[in-house]
Amino acid sequence: MSEAETPRLASPPPHLKEVQRLLARHRLVEELIHRQEMPRHGLVENLVHQQNLVELRKLLDRLDGVEVAAILEALAPTERIETWRQIRDGRGRAVLRWLPMEIREALIGAHDKSEKAMLNAFELHNGRLRQVPVDTDTNLDDLKPIWIDLVAPDPEDRAWIGDHFGLELPDPEDLTDLEASARFYVEDNGEVHLHSDFLLDLEEESRNVPVAFILHRDILFSVRGEELPVFRLQRLRARTQPGYVSDGKDVLLDLYAADGEYSADALEDVYASLEAASKQVLNQELSDKEAASILSAIARQEDLNGRIRRNVLDTRRAVSFLLRGKFLTLEQQEDARQIMRDIESLDGHTSFLFGKINFLMDATVGFININQNKIVKIFSVASVALLPPTLIASVYGMNFKVFPELQWTYGYPFSLMLMLVSVGLPFWYFRRKGWLR
Repeated sequence: MSEAETPRLASPPPHLKEVQRLLARHRLVEELIHRQEMPRHGLVENLVHQQNLVELRKLLDRLDGVEVAAILEALAPTERIETWRQIRDGRGRAVLRWLPMEIREALIGAHDKSEKAMLNAFELHNGRLRQVPVDTDTNLDDLKPIWIDLVAPDPEDRAWIGDHFGLELPDPEDLTDLEASARFYVEDNGEVHLHSDFLLDLEEESRNVPVAFILHRDILFSVRGEELPVFRLQRLRARTQPGYVSDGKDVLLDLYAADGEYSADALEDVYASLEAASKQVLNQELSDKEAASILSAIARQEDLNGRIRRNVLDTRRAVSFLLRGKFLTLEQQEDARQIMRDIESLDGHTSFLFGKINFLMDATVGFININQNKIVKIFSVASVALLPPTLIASVYGMNFKVFPELQWTYGYPFSLMLMLVSVGLPFWYFRRKGWLR
Protein backbone atom coordinates (compact mmCIF):
# COMPACT_ATOMS: atom_id res chain seq x y z
CA MET A 1 0.00 0.00 0.00
CA SER A 2 1.42 3.38 -0.98
CA GLU A 3 1.66 6.39 1.26
CA ALA A 4 -1.17 8.07 -0.61
CA GLU A 5 -3.45 5.18 0.33
CA THR A 6 -2.50 5.19 4.01
CA PRO A 7 -5.68 5.69 6.04
CA ARG A 8 -5.95 8.40 8.70
CA LEU A 9 -8.22 8.40 11.71
CA ALA A 10 -10.49 11.45 11.83
CA SER A 11 -9.93 11.91 15.58
CA PRO A 12 -7.12 11.01 17.97
CA PRO A 13 -6.84 7.25 18.54
CA PRO A 14 -9.06 6.09 21.43
CA HIS A 15 -6.17 4.48 23.33
CA LEU A 16 -3.61 7.26 22.76
CA LYS A 17 -3.99 8.79 26.24
CA GLU A 18 -3.68 5.39 27.88
CA VAL A 19 -0.42 4.71 26.01
CA GLN A 20 0.92 8.14 26.99
CA ARG A 21 -0.05 7.51 30.63
CA LEU A 22 1.83 4.19 30.68
CA LEU A 23 4.90 5.78 29.10
CA ALA A 24 4.83 8.69 31.57
CA ARG A 25 4.55 6.30 34.52
CA HIS A 26 7.42 4.24 33.15
CA ARG A 27 9.68 7.30 32.87
CA LEU A 28 8.71 8.52 36.35
CA VAL A 29 9.55 5.20 38.01
CA GLU A 30 12.88 5.01 36.17
CA GLU A 31 13.83 8.50 37.38
CA LEU A 32 12.96 7.61 40.98
CA ILE A 33 15.06 4.44 40.84
CA HIS A 34 18.06 6.31 39.43
CA ARG A 35 17.93 8.71 42.38
CA GLN A 36 17.86 5.96 45.00
CA GLU A 37 20.94 4.30 46.45
CA MET A 38 20.25 0.64 47.03
CA PRO A 39 22.03 -2.72 46.79
CA ARG A 40 21.72 -4.60 43.49
CA HIS A 41 20.50 -1.40 41.83
CA GLY A 42 20.72 -2.82 38.29
CA LEU A 43 18.58 -5.86 39.09
CA VAL A 44 15.87 -3.76 40.74
CA GLU A 45 15.85 -1.33 37.82
CA ASN A 46 15.49 -4.17 35.32
CA LEU A 47 12.57 -5.74 37.21
CA VAL A 48 10.68 -2.45 37.50
CA HIS A 49 11.46 -1.69 33.86
CA GLN A 50 9.87 -4.96 32.75
CA GLN A 51 6.83 -4.58 34.99
CA ASN A 52 5.99 -1.16 33.61
CA LEU A 53 6.30 -2.21 29.98
CA VAL A 54 4.33 -5.45 30.22
CA GLU A 55 1.06 -3.53 30.56
CA LEU A 56 1.88 -1.41 27.49
CA ARG A 57 2.78 -4.54 25.53
CA LYS A 58 -0.53 -6.20 26.43
CA LEU A 59 -2.46 -3.10 25.39
CA LEU A 60 -0.75 -2.97 21.98
CA ASP A 61 -1.46 -6.68 21.44
CA ARG A 62 -5.21 -5.99 21.79
CA LEU A 63 -5.24 -3.25 19.15
CA ASP A 64 -5.29 -3.73 15.39
CA GLY A 65 -2.49 -2.53 13.13
CA VAL A 66 -4.31 0.62 11.96
CA GLU A 67 -4.88 1.96 15.49
CA VAL A 68 -1.34 1.10 16.63
CA ALA A 69 0.00 2.97 13.59
CA ALA A 70 -2.20 5.97 14.42
CA ILE A 71 -0.93 5.96 18.00
CA LEU A 72 2.69 5.82 16.84
CA GLU A 73 2.11 8.72 14.47
CA ALA A 74 0.58 10.83 17.26
CA LEU A 75 3.37 10.23 19.77
CA ALA A 76 6.55 12.27 20.19
CA PRO A 77 9.64 10.75 18.49
CA THR A 78 11.17 9.34 21.70
CA GLU A 79 7.83 7.93 22.88
CA ARG A 80 7.23 6.53 19.40
CA ILE A 81 10.45 4.54 19.42
CA GLU A 82 9.83 3.20 22.94
CA THR A 83 6.31 2.11 21.97
CA TRP A 84 7.56 0.58 18.73
CA ARG A 85 9.96 -1.61 20.67
CA GLN A 86 7.08 -3.08 22.67
CA ILE A 87 5.19 -4.32 19.60
CA ARG A 88 5.11 -8.09 19.57
CA ASP A 89 7.42 -9.82 17.11
CA GLY A 90 5.65 -10.63 13.89
CA ARG A 91 3.30 -7.60 13.96
CA GLY A 92 5.86 -5.04 12.85
CA ARG A 93 5.05 -5.15 9.13
CA ALA A 94 1.31 -5.06 9.75
CA VAL A 95 1.82 -1.78 11.64
CA LEU A 96 4.46 -0.18 9.42
CA ARG A 97 2.36 -0.47 6.28
CA TRP A 98 -0.09 2.17 7.65
CA LEU A 99 2.56 4.72 8.60
CA PRO A 100 3.94 7.63 6.53
CA MET A 101 7.24 6.96 4.83
CA GLU A 102 9.44 9.17 7.04
CA ILE A 103 8.10 7.64 10.26
CA ARG A 104 8.39 4.14 8.84
CA GLU A 105 12.05 4.60 7.95
CA ALA A 106 12.87 6.14 11.34
CA LEU A 107 11.33 3.18 13.15
CA ILE A 108 13.09 0.62 10.96
CA GLY A 109 16.41 2.29 11.69
CA ALA A 110 15.69 2.38 15.43
CA HIS A 111 15.42 -1.38 15.79
CA ASP A 112 17.48 -4.19 14.34
CA LYS A 113 15.08 -7.08 14.85
CA SER A 114 14.39 -8.90 11.64
CA GLU A 115 10.70 -9.33 12.49
CA LYS A 116 10.31 -5.56 12.36
CA ALA A 117 12.26 -5.08 9.16
CA MET A 118 10.51 -4.30 5.91
CA LEU A 119 10.29 -5.70 2.42
CA ASN A 120 9.78 -2.88 -0.06
CA ALA A 121 9.08 -2.77 -3.76
CA PHE A 122 9.80 0.37 -5.78
CA GLU A 123 7.87 1.26 -8.92
CA LEU A 124 8.32 4.13 -11.34
CA HIS A 125 5.46 6.59 -11.04
CA ASN A 126 5.59 9.88 -12.98
CA GLY A 127 9.35 9.54 -13.25
CA ARG A 128 9.84 9.04 -9.51
CA LEU A 129 10.26 5.95 -7.38
CA ARG A 130 7.17 5.01 -5.42
CA GLN A 131 7.78 2.81 -2.40
CA VAL A 132 5.32 -0.01 -1.75
CA PRO A 133 5.66 -2.04 1.49
CA VAL A 134 5.37 -5.74 0.73
CA ASP A 135 3.90 -8.40 3.01
CA THR A 136 2.07 -11.67 2.62
CA ASP A 137 -1.18 -9.83 1.86
CA THR A 138 0.34 -8.00 -1.11
CA ASN A 139 -0.60 -9.20 -4.57
CA LEU A 140 2.77 -9.30 -6.29
CA ASP A 141 1.10 -9.70 -9.70
CA ASP A 142 -0.13 -6.10 -9.44
CA LEU A 143 3.41 -4.77 -8.98
CA LYS A 144 5.78 -3.69 -11.72
CA PRO A 145 8.88 -2.97 -9.66
CA ILE A 146 12.34 -1.97 -10.79
CA TRP A 147 13.81 -2.52 -7.31
CA ILE A 148 12.89 -4.87 -4.46
CA ASP A 149 14.71 -4.20 -1.20
CA LEU A 150 14.78 -6.82 1.57
CA VAL A 151 16.10 -5.86 5.00
CA ALA A 152 16.81 -8.86 7.27
CA PRO A 153 14.18 -11.07 5.59
CA ASP A 154 13.26 -14.38 7.18
CA PRO A 155 13.47 -17.62 5.12
CA GLU A 156 9.73 -17.58 4.37
CA ASP A 157 9.89 -14.07 2.91
CA ARG A 158 12.92 -14.93 0.79
CA ALA A 159 11.25 -18.08 -0.49
CA TRP A 160 7.99 -16.25 -1.22
CA ILE A 161 9.66 -13.43 -3.17
CA GLY A 162 12.05 -15.83 -4.90
CA ASP A 163 9.32 -18.23 -6.02
CA HIS A 164 7.24 -15.43 -7.48
CA PHE A 165 10.05 -13.86 -9.49
CA GLY A 166 11.86 -17.09 -10.28
CA LEU A 167 15.17 -16.70 -8.43
CA GLU A 168 16.89 -17.74 -5.22
CA LEU A 169 17.60 -14.99 -2.68
CA PRO A 170 20.59 -15.45 -0.35
CA ASP A 171 20.53 -15.39 3.44
CA PRO A 172 22.14 -12.14 4.70
CA GLU A 173 23.98 -14.09 7.41
CA ASP A 174 25.73 -16.16 4.73
CA LEU A 175 27.07 -13.17 2.79
CA THR A 176 30.21 -12.87 4.91
CA ASP A 177 31.20 -16.46 4.13
CA LEU A 178 31.82 -15.79 0.45
CA GLU A 179 35.31 -15.79 -0.99
CA ALA A 180 36.33 -12.53 -2.65
CA SER A 181 36.55 -14.26 -6.02
CA ALA A 182 32.91 -15.42 -5.79
CA ARG A 183 31.34 -12.02 -5.16
CA PHE A 184 30.63 -11.06 -8.78
CA TYR A 185 29.33 -13.56 -11.32
CA VAL A 186 26.65 -14.23 -13.92
CA GLU A 187 24.32 -17.25 -13.78
CA ASP A 188 23.47 -19.34 -16.83
CA ASN A 189 20.00 -17.78 -16.94
CA GLY A 190 21.49 -14.28 -17.15
CA GLU A 191 21.15 -13.28 -13.49
CA VAL A 192 23.88 -10.87 -12.43
CA HIS A 193 25.07 -11.35 -8.82
CA LEU A 194 27.11 -8.79 -6.90
CA HIS A 195 28.03 -9.04 -3.22
CA SER A 196 29.40 -5.74 -1.90
CA ASP A 197 30.32 -4.18 1.44
CA PHE A 198 28.69 -0.89 2.44
CA LEU A 199 30.09 1.33 5.17
CA LEU A 200 28.06 1.94 8.33
CA ASP A 201 29.70 4.70 10.39
CA LEU A 202 28.12 5.10 13.83
CA GLU A 203 29.31 7.05 16.87
CA GLU A 204 29.95 3.94 18.91
CA GLU A 205 31.43 1.80 16.13
CA SER A 206 32.05 1.52 12.40
CA ARG A 207 31.69 -1.60 10.32
CA ASN A 208 31.22 -2.88 6.79
CA VAL A 209 27.82 -4.44 6.13
CA PRO A 210 27.56 -7.01 3.31
CA VAL A 211 24.79 -6.50 0.73
CA ALA A 212 23.75 -8.91 -2.02
CA PHE A 213 22.48 -7.52 -5.34
CA ILE A 214 20.78 -9.55 -8.06
CA LEU A 215 19.79 -8.14 -11.46
CA HIS A 216 17.02 -10.37 -12.77
CA ARG A 217 14.63 -9.51 -15.60
CA ASP A 218 15.56 -5.80 -15.34
CA ILE A 219 14.64 -5.84 -11.63
CA LEU A 220 17.22 -5.11 -8.95
CA PHE A 221 16.94 -7.25 -5.80
CA SER A 222 18.95 -6.15 -2.74
CA VAL A 223 19.29 -8.25 0.42
CA ARG A 224 21.03 -7.11 3.61
CA GLY A 225 20.90 -7.71 7.33
CA GLU A 226 20.26 -4.14 8.53
CA GLU A 227 19.27 -0.68 7.39
CA LEU A 228 21.99 1.52 5.91
CA PRO A 229 22.20 5.31 5.45
CA VAL A 230 23.14 4.92 1.78
CA PHE A 231 19.86 3.16 1.02
CA ARG A 232 17.82 5.75 2.91
CA LEU A 233 19.55 8.49 0.90
CA GLN A 234 18.85 6.70 -2.37
CA ARG A 235 15.15 6.29 -1.55
CA LEU A 236 14.85 9.97 -0.64
CA ARG A 237 16.51 11.18 -3.83
CA ALA A 238 14.57 8.86 -6.10
CA ARG A 239 11.25 9.85 -4.50
CA THR A 240 11.85 13.58 -4.74
CA GLN A 241 13.76 13.99 -8.02
CA PRO A 242 11.90 13.06 -11.23
CA GLY A 243 13.97 11.16 -13.77
CA TYR A 244 16.60 10.27 -11.19
CA VAL A 245 16.44 6.57 -12.13
CA SER A 246 14.85 4.69 -15.00
CA ASP A 247 15.61 1.02 -14.30
CA GLY A 248 17.23 -1.34 -11.80
CA LYS A 249 20.75 -0.77 -13.12
CA ASP A 250 20.36 2.96 -12.56
CA VAL A 251 19.38 2.23 -8.96
CA LEU A 252 22.41 -0.02 -8.52
CA LEU A 253 24.84 2.56 -9.90
CA ASP A 254 23.31 5.30 -7.79
CA LEU A 255 23.68 3.14 -4.68
CA TYR A 256 27.38 2.71 -5.44
CA ALA A 257 27.70 6.44 -6.11
CA ALA A 258 25.95 7.25 -2.83
CA ASP A 259 28.28 4.82 -1.05
CA GLY A 260 31.23 6.77 -2.43
CA GLU A 261 29.71 10.02 -1.14
CA TYR A 262 29.09 8.45 2.26
CA SER A 263 32.71 7.27 2.38
CA ALA A 264 33.88 10.78 1.49
CA ASP A 265 31.79 12.22 4.35
CA ALA A 266 33.31 9.65 6.72
CA LEU A 267 36.80 10.70 5.55
CA GLU A 268 35.95 14.30 6.40
CA ASP A 269 35.07 13.17 9.92
CA VAL A 270 38.43 11.38 10.13
CA TYR A 271 40.18 14.59 9.03
CA ALA A 272 38.34 16.56 11.74
CA SER A 273 39.14 14.03 14.46
CA LEU A 274 42.82 13.88 13.51
CA GLU A 275 42.98 17.69 13.41
CA ALA A 276 41.73 17.80 17.00
CA ALA A 277 44.29 15.15 17.99
CA SER A 278 47.05 17.13 16.22
CA LYS A 279 46.31 20.23 18.30
CA GLN A 280 46.57 18.19 21.50
CA VAL A 281 49.78 16.47 20.47
CA LEU A 282 51.66 19.43 18.99
CA ASN A 283 50.54 22.38 21.10
CA GLN A 284 51.09 21.20 24.66
CA GLU A 285 52.96 18.80 26.87
CA LEU A 286 51.11 15.56 27.37
CA SER A 287 50.69 13.48 30.47
CA ASP A 288 50.69 9.72 30.11
CA LYS A 289 46.92 9.64 30.69
CA GLU A 290 46.28 12.24 27.98
CA ALA A 291 48.62 10.43 25.61
CA ALA A 292 46.79 7.15 26.18
CA SER A 293 43.46 8.84 25.41
CA ILE A 294 44.86 10.35 22.20
CA LEU A 295 46.32 7.01 21.13
CA SER A 296 42.91 5.41 21.61
CA ALA A 297 41.23 8.11 19.49
CA ILE A 298 43.86 7.80 16.76
CA ALA A 299 43.46 4.02 16.73
CA ARG A 300 39.70 4.40 16.20
CA GLN A 301 40.29 6.73 13.26
CA GLU A 302 42.86 4.35 11.82
CA ASP A 303 40.30 1.54 11.97
CA LEU A 304 37.66 3.72 10.29
CA ASN A 305 40.11 4.82 7.61
CA GLY A 306 40.94 1.19 6.90
CA ARG A 307 37.25 0.31 6.60
CA ILE A 308 36.71 3.21 4.21
CA ARG A 309 39.62 2.06 2.08
CA ARG A 310 38.25 -1.47 2.00
CA ASN A 311 34.79 -0.14 1.17
CA VAL A 312 35.91 1.96 -1.81
CA LEU A 313 38.08 -0.91 -3.05
CA ASP A 314 35.06 -3.22 -3.00
CA THR A 315 32.93 -0.60 -4.78
CA ARG A 316 35.60 -0.17 -7.46
CA ARG A 317 35.65 -3.92 -8.10
CA ALA A 318 31.85 -4.04 -8.40
CA VAL A 319 31.63 -1.11 -10.82
CA SER A 320 34.56 -2.49 -12.82
CA PHE A 321 32.71 -5.82 -13.09
CA LEU A 322 29.64 -4.04 -14.46
CA LEU A 323 31.75 -2.22 -17.03
CA ARG A 324 33.61 -5.32 -18.15
CA GLY A 325 30.42 -7.37 -18.38
CA LYS A 326 28.82 -4.84 -20.79
CA PHE A 327 25.57 -4.85 -18.80
CA LEU A 328 25.18 -1.05 -18.97
CA THR A 329 23.94 1.38 -21.58
CA LEU A 330 26.28 4.04 -22.95
CA GLU A 331 24.91 6.64 -20.53
CA GLN A 332 25.22 4.24 -17.60
CA GLN A 333 28.78 3.40 -18.63
CA GLU A 334 29.69 7.08 -18.39
CA ASP A 335 28.08 7.24 -14.94
CA ALA A 336 30.10 4.17 -13.91
CA ARG A 337 33.34 5.75 -15.11
CA GLN A 338 32.55 8.87 -13.09
CA ILE A 339 32.06 6.69 -10.02
CA MET A 340 35.47 5.11 -10.70
CA ARG A 341 37.09 8.56 -10.93
CA ASP A 342 35.48 9.63 -7.66
CA ILE A 343 36.73 6.48 -5.95
CA GLU A 344 40.26 7.02 -7.25
CA SER A 345 40.23 10.50 -5.75
CA LEU A 346 39.39 8.97 -2.37
CA ASP A 347 42.41 6.65 -2.55
CA GLY A 348 44.79 9.59 -2.25
CA HIS A 349 42.96 10.85 0.81
CA THR A 350 43.05 7.49 2.58
CA SER A 351 46.78 7.15 1.84
CA PHE A 352 47.43 10.65 3.19
CA LEU A 353 45.42 9.87 6.31
CA PHE A 354 47.39 6.69 6.93
CA GLY A 355 50.57 8.78 6.85
CA LYS A 356 49.10 11.40 9.19
CA ILE A 357 47.88 8.70 11.57
CA ASN A 358 51.35 7.12 11.69
CA PHE A 359 52.94 10.53 12.35
CA LEU A 360 50.55 11.29 15.22
CA MET A 361 51.07 7.81 16.63
CA ASP A 362 54.85 8.29 16.58
CA ALA A 363 54.58 11.80 18.07
CA THR A 364 52.32 10.61 20.89
CA VAL A 365 54.53 7.63 21.66
CA GLY A 366 57.48 10.06 21.61
CA PHE A 367 55.83 12.17 24.33
CA ILE A 368 55.28 9.03 26.39
CA ASN A 369 58.96 8.15 25.99
CA ILE A 370 59.97 11.68 27.01
CA ASN A 371 57.86 11.41 30.17
CA GLN A 372 59.43 8.06 30.98
CA ASN A 373 62.93 9.41 30.27
CA LYS A 374 62.31 12.23 32.75
CA ILE A 375 61.59 9.67 35.45
CA VAL A 376 64.65 7.60 34.52
CA LYS A 377 66.74 10.78 34.45
CA ILE A 378 65.77 11.62 38.04
CA PHE A 379 66.84 8.20 39.25
CA SER A 380 70.05 8.36 37.23
CA VAL A 381 71.05 11.74 38.67
CA ALA A 382 70.15 10.62 42.19
CA SER A 383 72.20 7.44 41.86
CA VAL A 384 75.25 9.34 40.53
CA ALA A 385 74.96 12.04 43.20
CA LEU A 386 74.79 9.49 46.00
CA LEU A 387 77.94 7.61 44.93
CA PRO A 388 80.42 9.97 46.72
CA PRO A 389 78.67 9.86 50.13
CA THR A 390 78.39 6.12 49.79
CA LEU A 391 82.13 5.95 49.21
CA ILE A 392 82.82 8.15 52.25
CA ALA A 393 80.51 6.07 54.43
CA SER A 394 82.21 2.88 53.29
CA VAL A 395 85.67 4.32 54.06
CA TYR A 396 84.64 5.31 57.57
CA GLY A 397 83.12 1.91 58.04
CA MET A 398 86.45 0.14 57.52
CA ASN A 399 88.06 -1.38 60.58
CA PHE A 400 91.43 0.48 60.72
CA LYS A 401 93.67 0.42 63.78
CA VAL A 402 94.78 4.00 63.13
CA PHE A 403 91.84 6.33 62.49
CA PRO A 404 92.52 9.78 64.04
CA GLU A 405 89.01 11.05 63.21
CA LEU A 406 87.60 8.58 65.73
CA GLN A 407 89.38 10.42 68.54
CA TRP A 408 88.55 13.82 67.08
CA THR A 409 85.65 15.67 68.71
CA TYR A 410 84.29 16.92 65.38
CA GLY A 411 85.07 13.80 63.35
CA TYR A 412 81.46 12.61 63.04
CA PRO A 413 80.05 16.04 62.03
CA PHE A 414 82.97 16.42 59.61
CA SER A 415 82.07 13.16 57.85
CA LEU A 416 78.43 14.23 57.53
CA MET A 417 79.44 17.61 56.12
CA LEU A 418 81.76 15.90 53.68
CA MET A 419 78.87 13.71 52.48
CA LEU A 420 76.58 16.74 51.96
CA VAL A 421 79.27 18.55 49.97
CA SER A 422 79.84 15.46 47.83
CA VAL A 423 76.10 15.33 47.06
CA GLY A 424 75.82 19.06 46.33
CA LEU A 425 78.78 19.31 43.96
CA PRO A 426 77.35 16.88 41.30
CA PHE A 427 73.97 18.62 41.37
CA TRP A 428 75.65 22.02 40.96
CA TYR A 429 77.72 20.70 38.07
CA PHE A 430 74.69 19.06 36.34
CA ARG A 431 72.63 22.22 36.66
CA ARG A 432 75.48 24.36 35.32
CA LYS A 433 75.66 22.11 32.27
CA GLY A 434 71.88 22.31 31.83
CA TRP A 435 71.30 18.59 32.28
CA LEU A 436 68.67 19.08 34.98
CA ARG A 437 66.42 21.42 32.96
